[in-house]
Amino acid sequence: MHPEIAIIDNNTLSCMGLENLLEEIIPMVTIRVFNSFEALIDDTPDTYAHYFVSTQICFEHIAFFLERRYKTIVLTAGNNPPQLAGLLTLNSYQDEKSLVKNILSLHRMGHHDGHATAHKMPTENNHELSPREIEVLVLVTRGFINKEIADKLNISLTTVITHRKNITEKLGIKSVSGLTVYAVMHGYVEIDRI
Repeated sequence: MHPEIAIIDNNTLSCMGLENLLEEIIPMVTIRVFNSFEALIDDTPDTYAHYFVSTQICFEHIAFFLERRYKTIVLTAGNNPPQLAGLLTLNSYQDEKSLVKNILSLHRMGHHDGHATAHKMPTENNHELSPREIEVLVLVTRGFINKEIADKLNISLTTVITHRKNITEKLGIKSVSGLTVYAVMHGYVEIDRI
């Protein structure tokens, strides 16, 4: 059974964007979208590993989210979020790479506090990455393009492309964002180095 994440926001476009991003970077998670707090309550609200909730809905139902503060991430608009009694916030007005990095930071922060607020990527896979594939993966997550990776590792461009294809096939992850999450979760890359 996959962990579940709830997105609670009455802005349909925001919900769709966050849902697509989360599905891409954390493919093993089931995501449910609720356009109102009442719709969440009609469901089984305490089964979710995380709640991504709009600022407005959070303010209107603060008692509920404070009781679940280690599972709650408040979606804010801008770099100066309102004070939310110690709740974690996520600025939804940023580029994709920064958004992915911040989601990973929130995940790491939750585990350091001793709360299982998110679930790690599965560690078992049928095909382990080779040492060279790991090197290529790390450079991909740091933003290097194929030619730069080839130069850095002193291999041909064709070899880099083959390694990237093998990585994608072995992991079943196609996007750079998803590969970045995998690399961080498996300790190949420090979050501060991406």
